[in-house]
Amino acid sequence: MAKDEARALRADGGGPGGEARHTSMRRTLGVMDGVAIAASSTAATSSIGIGLGLTAAVVGLHLPAIMLLAFLPVLGIAGAYGRLNLVEPNAGNSYTWVGRTLSPWLGFLTGWVNTVGTIVFMAYTTAVTGSALVQLAGEAGLHSAFGLTLDPDSTAQTTVIGLVVLAVATVIAIRGLGLAARLQKYLLVFEYLVLLGFCGYGLFAGSQPFSLSWYNPLDIPSFGALAQGMVLAVFCYWGFESVFSVGEEVREPKDASRGGMIALVTMALLFLLAGTAFQRVLPLDELADNGAQGLTYFGNKLAHQPLAALPLIALTFSAVASLQANVIPTARGTYAMGRDGTLGAIWTRIHPRYATPVAGTVLITVIASAVALMSLVIPTVTDLINAAVNAIGIVVALYYALTAVAAAVRFRHLLRSSPWEALRAVVGPLLGAAVLLAVGGYLAWSFYDSADHFELSADNGWFQLLVPVLMIGSGLPVAAWARWGRRSAYFRTGEGTDGEAPGVLR
Repeated sequence: MAKDEARALRADGGGPGGEARHTSMRRTLGVMDGVAIAASSTAATSSIGIGLGLTAAVVGLHLPAIMLLAFLPVLGIAGAYGRLNLVEPNAGNSYTWVGRTLSPWLGFLTGWVNTVGTIVFMAYTTAVTGSALVQLAGEAGLHSAFGLTLDPDSTAQTTVIGLVVLAVATVIAIRGLGLAARLQKYLLVFEYLVLLGFCGYGLFAGSQPFSLSWYNPLDIPSFGALAQGMVLAVFCYWGFESVFSVGEEVREPKDASRGGMIALVTMALLFLLAGTAFQRVLPLDELADNGAQGLTYFGNKLAHQPLAALPLIALTFSAVASLQANVIPTARGTYAMGRDGTLGAIWTRIHPRYATPVAGTVLITVIASAVALMSLVIPTVTDLINAAVNAIGIVVALYYALTAVAAAVRFRHLLRSSPWEALRAVVGPLLGAAVLLAVGGYLAWSFYDSADHFELSADNGWFQLLVPVLMIGSGLPVAAWARWGRRSAYFRTGEGTDGEAPGVLR
């Protein structure tokens, strides 16, 4: 009886004093829509364009090895997400699953760090988007505007430009997932054609000698380099699970699982291809030194203008699609938290025409814009990316691991009844969780041990550690307010409102 009352209360408005939702989201998406959302959120082109250089600076000429090694635990995590989504599709996904299976507090923190991590990602992706547009302007011969010399590594210039793009992406996201998914499909086709063309050509045209040691993780210089490289590589794969945030808008739960898995495997193949091609074309010092301009530099090495601009255009499309693809699942996650009463009722407001969480989408954009403006204290885009990627990588490892443990606990009975299914739902997720917790914990310790004072600098270990600590710790007072201030039923039952609740359109 208590369970039914709690569910009815959450469905009506998210807790005591909550407002009734205006309407609900609609089930309109198929497998390929899910692939587009997951792939755009993962943003392979952006990860290749800016992430490979950062990772190469850590692991040397072992990009293919670290990308393949990181794929294995993430594959185990994907098994957990897929199995949980089949039995309980929910806009809150890991927030709901961890809360129901392990602890409401851990569930809330899982949802919180997912949301905060994505907001930080969106904040620095605005700068990446602006940087790509400034680079495009430079290729077109435009090197100054309004009396300013355009600099693609200036966080001030690139953030302002990126915020304009973010505003446009938000409007499209509000108008519905169908429109957003169609746009992302077109952008993805262009991106992947460019990547396949340039990376395929680079495999044969590159002058750097090929070596099988590139694929051997045992040749990575140190365990510290391995741990940081793993966190950076996991960050590159991060985002495939965004398709599960729209689980209540996908026609069949298995379509979301298929979409996420297809996107993840595609990412792995692209990362292996790009890592090998980059190392065939660029010496290590050039690969590591170009940071946010890595893909542009790679293109200029292989072709003359205007063809050399194609990778840069693809990077721009990827960054734009990524901004839009990340605001969509984040708004769904806060929608789920709002209807449970763990966040305010404003997050549950649905657009009466487009059936999207309009208030949450706008709020996420406003908060991300504020964080982007705060990040101007870091003067260069390369340093900003480095600081953000390490912080996000640690919290992603944490909430991926919690989701995997939740799956293992929930489906542990399969160890007796169906050993083959248990490999995907229990054993694989547990192994993936153990690896991610180990490398994330080691990286956090290395940050702490690498400095003896605090400094507001992207290469200061205490600063790098403070960012993920704040991302996690900031959720505790919010959770406490939800538990004792809002008196959310979620903290009494551990169960979130599901897609079968009254008013959710099928």
